[in-house]
Amino acid sequence: MSEDTDQLLLDIADYVAAPEDFTAVAYQTARLSLIDSLGCAVLAASHRACQQLLLPVVPEAVLAGGARVPGTSMQLDPVQGAFILGSLIRWLDYNDTWLASEWGHPSDNLGGILAVADYLSRRRAAAGQDPLHIRDVLNALINAYEIQGVLALENSFNQLGLDHVILVRVASAAIVTQLLGGSRAHIVSAVSHAWIDGDPLRVYRHSPNVGPRKSWAAGDATSRGVWLALMAMRGEPGYPTALTTPNWGYQDALNRGRVLARPRPFGSYIVENVLFKVSYPAEFHAQTSVEAAVRLHDQVGNRVDSIERIVIETQQPALRIIDKRGPLRNPADRDHCLQYVVAVGLLRGDLTADDYEDEAARDPRIDFLRERMEVMENPRYSRDYLDEEKRSVANALQVFFTDGTSTEQVQIEYPIGHPRRRQEAEPLLWRKFQANLAARLPEHQVEAILSACSDPAALDAWPVHNFIDLFVFKPD
Repeated sequence: MSEDTDQLLLDIADYVAAPEDFTAVAYQTARLSLIDSLGCAVLAASHRACQQLLLPVVPEAVLAGGARVPGTSMQLDPVQGAFILGSLIRWLDYNDTWLASEWGHPSDNLGGILAVADYLSRRRAAAGQDPLHIRDVLNALINAYEIQGVLALENSFNQLGLDHVILVRVASAAIVTQLLGGSRAHIVSAVSHAWIDGDPLRVYRHSPNVGPRKSWAAGDATSRGVWLALMAMRGEPGYPTALTTPNWGYQDALNRGRVLARPRPFGSYIVENVLFKVSYPAEFHAQTSVEAAVRLHDQVGNRVDSIERIVIETQQPALRIIDKRGPLRNPADRDHCLQYVVAVGLLRGDLTADDYEDEAARDPRIDFLRERMEVMENPRYSRDYLDEEKRSVANALQVFFTDGTSTEQVQIEYPIGHPRRRQEAEPLLWRKFQANLAARLPEHQVEAILSACSDPAALDAWPVHNFIDLFVFKPD
């Protein structure tokens, strides 16, 4: 490597190549993240709109001994396997989340991690060698979460019109290179290429262009990370100043001259503080608003016609990305609309993925309520959102009626998936996992998976390929 290699590239490589030294809390949370992500993938595989992705890159391009895709019967090369699994995990907007100056979903990296770990484990077992184990996957998960999440703390790509999945590509490239046996130099090479690839636009996440690409963008990013890792392992050279070269490097060309910040050392902070979507498949900035709407359902559900206005107080990021007026064209548009999810919560006392489908959206009461909503920033909510000691995701909701009466204001600062509510959330996450599996797999298969996951030490020792085989979908 060159003596002038960008420090961030070196820091990422040093972190990934170092021996694992993670806390018990990190591993405990990583296991929850793993099962939650797999449950989200299996549930998504049962949804018709997602099933168009469940194909090889070209017809019949399967790979015997390749990576299996949980929730499907496919066995593919690890690049395409990573794309499909990453897309499945993300499809229903139900996987875990990290919120800071940038936001994103660290579990998106599991598309690449699991596809490559499964592929390698099968090859090793077939050659009579020791396979990879779930403990290896957990170490990779913690590393990937940390890289993506720490770089999101003070680097705001969305303010530049760029998409957060750049961080999935970077983290996946680094971690997969390590899984493949890469050296520090290989990791630097792969990560430099990940930055050189540039950054997708966020245009597919915002009106009037919202569409299903936002559900497979992370699958695309993690699979690209796998491809770049494979290239690096074949000897493709890296670019030591890919970030800092004047004019042509990432910081000048795309980050408007801003230095990419790394405000804290890499460790296990992100996985320990990650946010789970426990109850509602909706954009995370809206989670507490849905919870508040559900609490008000009994007071509002029978008085819809007499509602005069609905006041929502929220944080600045929610205003930027999910405060939407006017027509909502598809499920991808609806699950990122603060007003839509609040309306459904008030009307039905719940929110599920089916509530975003066209049939559910035809309910005229939803737009009736949306038209009466006033959304405003609460400056304290915005400050606490960025406060490292709080990381709250607050919303407040109050409904006013034409007769002059109103509900109380329901304020919820920490969603149930927040670390401050982890004890409350954990049994619900297990119920979510079981329900998601049961939507796609037969009872005996669900029971086998739950049994395998119930003992942490035993789970860690499972060979990766044997564990993934538990999730294979067998069509009738």
